[in-house]
Amino acid sequence: MTRLPELTNAVPEMIAMRRDLHAHPELGLEEERTSAVVAAQLEALGYTVTRGLARTGLVATLTNGAGRSIGIRADMDALPIHEETGRDYASTIPGKMHACGHDGHTAMLLGAARMIAERRNFEGTVHLIFQPAEENVGGAKIMVEEGLFTRFPCDAVFALHNEPGLPFGQFALRDGPIMAAVDEARITVHGRGGHGAEPQETADPIVCGASIVMALQTIVSRNIDPQDPTVITVGSFHGGSASNIIPERVEIVVGIRSFNPKVRDELERRIRLIAEAQAESFGMRATVDYERSYDATINHTAETDFLRGVAARFAGAENVVDLARPYMGSEDFAYMLRAVPGSYFFLGSRVTGEEKPLHHPAYDFNDDLLPIGAAFWTELAETFLARKA
Repeated sequence: MTRLPELTNAVPEMIAMRRDLHAHPELGLEEERTSAVVAAQLEALGYTVTRGLARTGLVATLTNGAGRSIGIRADMDALPIHEETGRDYASTIPGKMHACGHDGHTAMLLGAARMIAERRNFEGTVHLIFQPAEENVGGAKIMVEEGLFTRFPCDAVFALHNEPGLPFGQFALRDGPIMAAVDEARITVHGRGGHGAEPQETADPIVCGASIVMALQTIVSRNIDPQDPTVITVGSFHGGSASNIIPERVEIVVGIRSFNPKVRDELERRIRLIAEAQAESFGMRATVDYERSYDATINHTAETDFLRGVAARFAGAENVVDLARPYMGSEDFAYMLRAVPGSYFFLGSRVTGEEKPLHHPAYDFNDDLLPIGAAFWTELAETFLARKA
């Protein structure tokens, strides 16, 4: 696997930065300290730093002659999770932690920023995009809507995510869809409450809600083509307070994931129809608040082919795999890929097989991945902006 000799002295600094960010996690659109720390380091390296996109996001720009431009994104936000790692650099803020490795993504891109600036082995422009609010607010979408690629034109844009489920140092990529679209439906069943001993005098929304939950299970199995990956998850069911009280209402929260836009439309249509019709059959009423969240993340062919070639030279062809199927998780890098050609990929971090998964309270980013990610981003940028012969 390619290593940049210049990175040797920078590794302790990257680790220190990653652990500092880990100890001071900030949620989406609240990354004030993170943004300030990142901006200060980039300005010291000679980058022109533009702050304030999507409130706490920033773009660091370095130009070296005329040529194409490349964008590389790192996400900066943490999660509302109470940390259980026991590390000496664990979160100092109760209820917040870097449980997805965004501290590592940020640190490795800062390491690449140093290498790119010191080597100046390219012709063109590098835009390093430090994005807030990937987890649940859609910081990428906000940045794009605020003119990210108008102000900082990119011929291609790339991003990675660490993956504890893949072997350490393995590059996993995919042409086309790689992450799912995600939506949420909040179904409220409006019944008529009363005494549990007199159910005939009520309209029980719990029984109706249970019927809706079971009926929702038929959408994927009977309404959607089996070759279209789709998930419907009832993640929350709230109603009632005691065994002898029939409540007035029940709330059901449903998570929906898909890839095909037509399937996405059909899922919404069927969920609304089932909720409303089931409720009517019980003599009740159901209202559905349906919110579309992140679109599917869809990689572009040419940029994915380019990425595959660079990764194979960097890590060896045996360490580069094409995913047979996309992940059902979601990613707001989708909005950057809708605006500019590019590709999103995974970098494996599994060593022992005992690593905790992403979003687990005991998850911790593998610091050994930092020099690999930094070196790869440097090589990718330099290859994309190769000097003319």
